[in-house]
Amino acid sequence: MIYITRKEKFNAAHKLFREEWSDEKNLETFGKCSNPNWHGHNYELFVTVKGEINPETGFVIDLKELKRIIRLHVTDVIDHRNINLDVAFMKGKMASTEVLAVTIFEVLKTHINDQFATLHSVKLYETENNFVEYFG
Repeated sequence: MIYITRKEKFNAAHKLFREEWSDEKNLETFGKCSNPNWHGHNYELFVTVKGEINPETGFVIDLKELKRIIRLHVTDVIDHRNINLDVAFMKGKMASTEVLAVTIFEVLKTHINDQFATLHSVKLYETENNFVEYFG
């Protein structure tokens, strides 16, 4: 088994809040991240795929194809958007980094499996100090 990772970047705005809560409770729970006027991050996304090396190509997955899949289904959809308002795959979900990573994994899984590889993990950096990793 071998693992290969592709890194992509995107910029997006979001806020953490629950509509059924008061502004005070949202502020108490989410702090500055509940700012009514949103805030943004320069995200770094690492998509790790695993599988056996194809003896004909020497690849687990063609990295050009992995790049195309990630960009088509994730980064082109989310880059320079408001995660809460503009991203269909996040509608009705909390826009936390944890939920975003799980959702990105689910969005990519089938497309990568169609390439005879297996999606191993999604690692998403929100800041240089804060990131989440999801293994499905």
